[in-house]
Amino acid sequence: MNATPAVSVIMPVLNEERHLRNSVRHILEQEYAGEMEVVIALGPSTDRTDEIAAELVADDPRVHTVPNPTGRTPAALNAAIKASRHPIVVRVDGHGMLSPNYIATAVRLLEETGAQNVGGIMHAEGENAWEDAVAAAMTSKIGVGNAAFHTGGAAGPAETVYLGVFRREALEQQGGYNEEFIRAQDWELNFRIREAGGLIWFSPELKVQYRPRPSVKALAKQYKDYGRWRHVVARYHEGSINLRYLAPPTAVCAIAAGVVVGALVTPWGFVVPAGYLAAIAAGSLPAGKGLSLRARAQIPVALATMHMSWGFGFLTSPKALAKKVIASRRPAVRTTSV
Repeated sequence: MNATPAVSVIMPVLNEERHLRNSVRHILEQEYAGEMEVVIALGPSTDRTDEIAAELVADDPRVHTVPNPTGRTPAALNAAIKASRHPIVVRVDGHGMLSPNYIATAVRLLEETGAQNVGGIMHAEGENAWEDAVAAAMTSKIGVGNAAFHTGGAAGPAETVYLGVFRREALEQQGGYNEEFIRAQDWELNFRIREAGGLIWFSPELKVQYRPRPSVKALAKQYKDYGRWRHVVARYHEGSINLRYLAPPTAVCAIAAGVVVGALVTPWGFVVPAGYLAAIAAGSLPAGKGLSLRARAQIPVALATMHMSWGFGFLTSPKALAKKVIASRRPAVRTTSV
């Protein structure tokens, strides 16, 4: 691989007026000597996203846009990949902020490890007390378990990584993202790459600032979708589930049972939901270290929203959705030497 190969940054966006300009700025100001382009796939936004994107295109010839009429993330990614042209493809979201040497470090890691995709830490940072609370919950083990891309960990092979920096040939060999995966499309693509003999590499050297959802309602929808699609993945690929993924649906069932028993049989049933509330209150104390009192007070709310929404989404994920996705299964294409 050339020491400074040209890079294509692909970005799916939908209603990202709040963060788009800053996110693109973090890309264009990268400490990278190679040629770069940014391809923004525009969904049907209802805010000023399209107007801001047009201004970005007018301001810098490296920025381009392509339409994504479906608004779906995997379709946006495939459209941007098709419109891009360089041998390294960097995925960035419209609310993600790359660290200054992110691309240079990722290209180095691709060379050093021989991986087809490298990624790092989803470093959640808020801009107000609620978002600070969500960020603390999302980077704590009580919030997300031992997921390395949330909480950090040692560099090494991984099942999947946050966003990702790919060799283009790996994307082309696998036919891009499976557009039936409205969520979890990263996991599914990385599964095919690994099944074909490719290496997915996690490194804590790579860090992307992530802006959390701005309200309880938005966070609940996000995590309900996560849980729903994690169950699809479990049905799609037997053996991919573990205790970390089963914890939220188990908690939902236990708390619901405790409330019913407490209301209809014996007050002792309320010990279960009370124990859960005590646990997240205690767990929020180390998670909120250094934050304002207002942010610390909201961490239990964020934790409960994440856990309960994820668990509810997992439990209510319809088998019909999994069957539809399984029917679209793409066989992994064996990689050639890179």
